[in-house]
Amino acid sequence: MDFASARLAILKVLRAAHAEEVPRLLHWIKSSNDFDEFRSTNDDVLLRSIAEDLRRFLPTEAMLASEPFAIQKLHQQPKPTVHVDAFLYDDESIDSLCEEGKMSRNYCLICGSHQTAPLEFISHSFSVSELKFLYQHVLPDLTGKVVIDVGSRLGAVLFGAYFYSSASQIYGVEMNAEFCQLQGIIVAKYQLSERIKVLHADICTQASLLQNADVVVMNNVFEYFLDKEEQARSWEFISQNVKKKGSLLVTVPSLDESLSNLQVNIQLSQWVEAVPLIYDVFLEEDGDIEALKQIYLYKIL
Repeated sequence: MDFASARLAILKVLRAAHAEEVPRLLHWIKSSNDFDEFRSTNDDVLLRSIAEDLRRFLPTEAMLASEPFAIQKLHQQPKPTVHVDAFLYDDESIDSLCEEGKMSRNYCLICGSHQTAPLEFISHSFSVSELKFLYQHVLPDLTGKVVIDVGSRLGAVLFGAYFYSSASQIYGVEMNAEFCQLQGIIVAKYQLSERIKVLHADICTQASLLQNADVVVMNNVFEYFLDKEEQARSWEFISQNVKKKGSLLVTVPSLDESLSNLQVNIQLSQWVEAVPLIYDVFLEEDGDIEALKQIYLYKIL
């Protein structure tokens, strides 16, 4: 049955229903999980399978002892904050962990009382929903293009590029050897090495790679992992080497916010042009519009 015929069939069913039942039917169509099997693609299933594999190697908070600066930075936040990796844990997974007592959404204002407040959550990865938004709605056709993820961590951006785009070369540059090893395990298991390469390196050693990039992705890349002097050095290096005219830069948060507290000599107006994004075209049921609005796209001048 083609789309037009299916549409008419659905409308026929609704018109045949008792008038008082139509609101219930419409609510069911909008909110039920009964349609999940029709929404999910094989690519979605594979990404969630990768997330399940990665969870087996990591503690619940997905932070490693080999990243003490990030852990310290987390503890210095003005409000109690926990790291919940959005690629590994969707809302349903978080709810399950809370029910099992392995995670909480709240903290006690007065120890032992019932006065609680919501914890702040931070993620260093895109969720599957955010990856789909990035590759299917934000970025153009990437056939034959080179994508680089700076600070690839668990590899979410790389795996999203593999399954949701036609990018021919996908590079992850990561300084933490343990995370590189985890990415390597996934690349090998799912046979992704034809297009994905993971480099254990400081991005400031990868001038040639950056100069040839068509898309550079930087998601919460430096603030939690480098001191301000190193952040400034890294941003200066990137601005000097991501120069291919018309290439694209994806950042979370915005460049203005990332650079606001750093001593850098970067003239944004001479380097990039902000590209406005349309968020309401993305109709995923589990899409978090506020999270999507943290994604910024720039075109290199």
